Amino acid sequence: MSTFEKIPAILLLEDGTVYHGTAAGKIGTTTGEICFNTGMTGYQEIFTDPSYYRQIMVTTNAHIGNYGVNSEEVESESVKIAGLVCKNFTANYSRMMADESIQEYYLNESVVAISNVDTRALVRHIRDKGAMNGIISSEVLDIDQLRKMLAEVPSMAGLELSSEVSTKKHYFYGNPEAKYKVAVLDLGVKKNILRNFDNRDVYAKVFPAKTTFKEMQEWNPDGYFISNGPGDPSAMPYAIETVKEILAADKPLFGICLGHQILAEANGISTYKMHNGHRGLNHPVKNIIKNHCEVTSQNHGFGVNPDEVRKSDKVEITHLNLNDQTIEGIRVKGKKAFSVQYHPESSPGPHDSRYLFDDFVAMLA
Repeated sequence: MSTFEKIPAILLLEDGTVYHGTAAGKIGTTTGEICFNTGMTGYQEIFTDPSYYRQIMVTTNAHIGNYGVNSEEVESESVKIAGLVCKNFTANYSRMMADESIQEYYLNESVVAISNVDTRALVRHIRDKGAMNGIISSEVLDIDQLRKMLAEVPSMAGLELSSEVSTKKHYFYGNPEAKYKVAVLDLGVKKNILRNFDNRDVYAKVFPAKTTFKEMQEWNPDGYFISNGPGDPSAMPYAIETVKEILAADKPLFGICLGHQILAEANGISTYKMHNGHRGLNHPVKNIIKNHCEVTSQNHGFGVNPDEVRKSDKVEITHLNLNDQTIEGIRVKGKKAFSVQYHPESSPGPHDSRYLFDDFVAMLA
């Protein structure tokens, strides 16, 4: 038994499908695009990843909360998911390193969740029907009222969200005496990306999402990094223009996830909303340059148009997803600029993809 009362809750999807369950976290109502993550562990890193902003997360692992919450295992300063759907929400935990239970954590962070849902059936439904908006409520149980509330939620397509999760003022990360300096355009950057730079003798200055190239250039960095983040890349002309100017100045550039999509857009390649995104810790990716496979961590709902990449005379493909052949990496011809769709800073097992940070640092030399 959990340590909180069993209060009924409802999950209503945009297509009218209803799931009944038990309230968890804060009693309330929340909305967002519903998606699922196939990771067996790492729920806290998922909750705090800015790329999940305004998304309701369905966890396919049956047990959430069983190893508690540790304040050091976060990717940002707060929970970023809009809400949680899970099978078993476990307030009791046994890990000695944990600071508190997931229920205490969710109450402190004001997160609304629903448990005791058949998440296997829900994931199959989303997988077949595609990404859509949803609403969770443990305070409003009238379906008609929930349907009216859900109808007011905007689609993720066309939404610009990075400026909402980005830092409001610049800050520094790492050792000021480090060998290299990298300007980070924060579209929703994860902390472990900054740790990976620090581990490679890189001092980072993290800039707000709408910072211009001219402003970043004044710091005289050795290279530029375009981070991950939420929302539709095509709705971010400010970031696309910044990347175009970095490329025109012939500066080293590395992009991850949303940064990958922005690099494509800056080279005239469109992006598109995926039927279902890639979210999990077990996606096989082939590096076609080095001819080897990587097991990768992924979190994205938009992709780069594969036909346009193949026809482009500006970029070439470096990585492919072995599940569906989507574009996982590109590099710009004649430039020190490359990007990947997945997350090399994450650790689904061996650090298969950490070499990408080394490749970027080698470009700074």
